Amino acid sequence: MHVYTAPVVVPIATEPIRDGAVGVDDGRIAYVGPAADAPEAEGTTAFDGVLLPGLVNAHTHLCYTAFADMYGNEKEFFEWIQEFARRNPETADDAWKASVRLGIEESIANGVTAVADIVTPAAGFEPLFASSLAGVAYWEACFIDDAAWEVRRTPWREVVTESRAVNNSDIAVGISPHTLYTLGTNVGKGLAELARTLDIRLHPHLAETTHEDMFVRRGSGPFAFMNRRAGLDLELGDGGAGHSPAAQMEKVGWLGADAHVAHGVHLDEDDREILRAKDTVIALCARSNARLEAGEPPVAALRAEGNAVAVGTDSRASAPDLDVAAEWPLLRRLALAQGDDGAGLDEWIVRAATEGGAKALGRRDIGQIKVGARADLALFAVDTEGDPYAALVKGAAGNCKATVLKGELIER
Repeated sequence: MHVYTAPVVVPIATEPIRDGAVGVDDGRIAYVGPAADAPEAEGTTAFDGVLLPGLVNAHTHLCYTAFADMYGNEKEFFEWIQEFARRNPETADDAWKASVRLGIEESIANGVTAVADIVTPAAGFEPLFASSLAGVAYWEACFIDDAAWEVRRTPWREVVTESRAVNNSDIAVGISPHTLYTLGTNVGKGLAELARTLDIRLHPHLAETTHEDMFVRRGSGPFAFMNRRAGLDLELGDGGAGHSPAAQMEKVGWLGADAHVAHGVHLDEDDREILRAKDTVIALCARSNARLEAGEPPVAALRAEGNAVAVGTDSRASAPDLDVAAEWPLLRRLALAQGDDGAGLDEWIVRAATEGGAKALGRRDIGQIKVGARADLALFAVDTEGDPYAALVKGAAGNCKATVLKGELIER
């Protein structure tokens, strides 16, 4: 056993522990409690700061880490998203793999030990499976109508099944139906059916922009134009569904306890109720939303109404970094501006990035420091005298000093 001590340990599973310790044995948590009561160990590492469970990035695209220049191109969402159609085909497999590896390194350096990663090129699976991260790698389906699906269904499914067959890591394989405006309705239903047949998780993008809402409700707006120009014949393009993206997503089967959604910016009260009823977690990516002028997620309402929430960064193409803790101050500001009274808000935000992310991934062995869990820890150099949750929200961004990944210490 190796023991890590810190002035404050925040297990999430229990109340914060002053002068705490975490014992690690064979990649798992074997002890958590006061340092004075820690069992004898072969070695001890004394940290200075607040020790947390490893953070969960509940929505990212690590394959786009090398596309960081897009963050600064000042294009709003509709213009920005079309850039991928040009760049993706020009990117070779080796470049994709290098980009994913770069994203993995940046994630771990910021205390992230588990990810919900959208895999656009099949080459992206290999570096994920070779890493020690936990999480789910979601094979993305995008820009497919019924006609295209007839041709692509079998090879697309083969990527899922073959990736699962060669996978010997702690990252599972899932399916990401990209959005309601890039997939046919019947294609979407087929993807949901496939995921449940294979007993794997789903992770779509939901209600990120008002353009999406316009397309789903009425079949109009910029996305209708984009699809016509691309020759994509989607059912919703013919007059829309007449209701919100969340309601449509329920109809195609993309919601449930075996799924979580990204963004949820434009969700009204009825939409939020649908997600609660389906026990579906929402991964908030507020900095990406701000950069792409997509809007502000209803943080206060989600908290007040009891929706399950996680935290993601999105990709380096729309976020300044892969630091989940850097999302926290903005989420706090948004909640307060939207009417949240602030009581317990800091703790709620930190929990969203740990146990909330674990719920999003369907995992019970991450997101908390408890006996039997994966030995994933993150040490932040923040104030240890007052409320540790407030200190983390205020100062954890950019201040991860060490990460323990499945028992292995990685210092910055």
